[in-house]
Amino acid sequence: MNYHGYVIAAYAIFVLAILWDWLAPKLQIARARREAKLRGRRDAARKGEARS
Repeated sequence: MNYHGYVIAAYAIFVLAILWDWLAPKLQIARARREAKLRGRRDAARKGEARS
């Protein structure tokens, strides 16, 4: 029996899972930073409008 294709597929899935586990938190942090920056700009704009 030849398991060559199965082994390659298993390793490929493993590598993809490891890459996703590495990349997903980085994407989540970037999204949170972007949202915080936008929220800060919105709050600053509201404070500016309230003072005017």
